Amino acid sequence: MFLISELAKRVGLSRTTLLYYEKLGVIRGQRLGNGYRVYTELDAQRLTLAMQLQAGGLSLKECITCLNGKIDKGILSERLRLLDEEIVQKQKARKLLSGLLGESSNRDFHAQLNELAPQAHYEWLLQQGFTEKEAQRIRWLSKDMNTHDQYMQDFLTVFEPLTRWGPGDDSDTLKAISHIPSKASNILEIGSGKGLSTCLLAEQSNAQITAIDNEPIAVTNLAELIESKGYAEQVTPMCASMSELPFKAHSFDAILAESCVYIMGFEEALKQWQTVLKVDGLIIVSDLVWLASKPNEKFQSFWSTEYPAMTNVDTRLMQAKKLGFEVLDDFTISAKAWQNYWQPLQARLNTLKASMPESQAIKDIQTELDMYQSHDGSQFGYHFFVLRRNAL
Repeated sequence: MFLISELAKRVGLSRTTLLYYEKLGVIRGQRLGNGYRVYTELDAQRLTLAMQLQAGGLSLKECITCLNGKIDKGILSERLRLLDEEIVQKQKARKLLSGLLGESSNRDFHAQLNELAPQAHYEWLLQQGFTEKEAQRIRWLSKDMNTHDQYMQDFLTVFEPLTRWGPGDDSDTLKAISHIPSKASNILEIGSGKGLSTCLLAEQSNAQITAIDNEPIAVTNLAELIESKGYAEQVTPMCASMSELPFKAHSFDAILAESCVYIMGFEEALKQWQTVLKVDGLIIVSDLVWLASKPNEKFQSFWSTEYPAMTNVDTRLMQAKKLGFEVLDDFTISAKAWQNYWQPLQARLNTLKASMPESQAIKDIQTELDMYQSHDGSQFGYHFFVLRRNAL
C-alpha cells in the first residue's frame, strides 16, 4: 500500500495531479481510520499505463476508456498514425541538430532548405559567417557546412585542369551571340570560367568585354588565355560576384551568362542584371530545363534536389516576358555540347578515383555524370534564351 506522497514519488506526479486522476477514476484510494488515503500496486500500474498512453497521443479521457477495457481500435489506429508522423519529424529534427553540431552530415538539411526556402537559406548561411561565394557553393555543391572545405578542395582538384566547367559548344554559343548588334560597345560576360566563350565574343565583336567569375583560378586562367590570344586590350577579366555586380546602371549593350543563372534563380538574375543593361540591350542566358512534358521519375528525383527551381521552356519564356523582356530566340544546346563536357570530366574522374576513394565530391560528380550519360537528350537539357530589354 502507498500513501499519496509515496505514490507521487513512485510515478513522478504531484499530489494535486494524483487527486485529479482519482477524481476521474484512474485510481481509487481507500481512506484508513486515521484519515490517511492509501493506494494499491494496481493504482500505481494504472497510472504508469495511463502516462504511457498519453505519451502515445491519447487524451486523458481516451486513456481512461482504455484502462476500463473499452478500447476503440479506430482511435488507437489514428493515434498510432499521428505518432509515427511525429517520430519521423523528431528524427529529422534530431538529424538537423546533430548536423549543425558537426556530429553528422547536414546535406539533407541544406538540400531541403534550398528547395523550400532558397533565399532564406542563403541569408542564413551568410549569417553563419560564410562569404557570398562559400554560401552559394554550400547551397549548390557541398551541401554540408561541416565538410565544405574538403569538398571544395576535392571539387577543384577535379575541375582545375579541365577546359570546360559546364556543357557547351562553340557552335551553340556563336548562334546565341549572333544576335548581339555589331554596334555594341560594351559586353558583360557573367560566369566566364576559363574564357572559351569570352574569346568567341572577342572574335565576333569589336566591343570592350568585361568577363567576371567568382573563382580566382578561373579568372587567372582566363587572363592567361586572352593574353595568348591577343585580346588583352579588349577583354577585362575580373573576380566578382554575379549577385552584386560592381557596375553602374545602363553600362552594357549585352550580357552573356552560360550555365550559371541557376545560382541566383532565373527570375532574380534577370531582375538584377537588367539594371546594368542599356534599354534595348540583350541578356543571353542558358538554363537547365525540362524538355519532356512528363520527365522520367529517376531524373525528376535527381534534379529536384540538385536544381529545385528547374522548370520547362514555356515557363521560362513566360517569366522573361513578365519581366518586360522580348524573346528574340530560344533553342536547346546540342548533344555535342554535353559530350564536350562530360567526356573529359569522366576521364578525369577515372584517373582520380583510386587516389580519392572516399571523396564525396567525386561521388557527387559521378552521380551527375551518370544522369547525363543515361538520358537520350529528350528529358532535360540546357536551353539558350536571347532576351531584349524593352523600355520600362
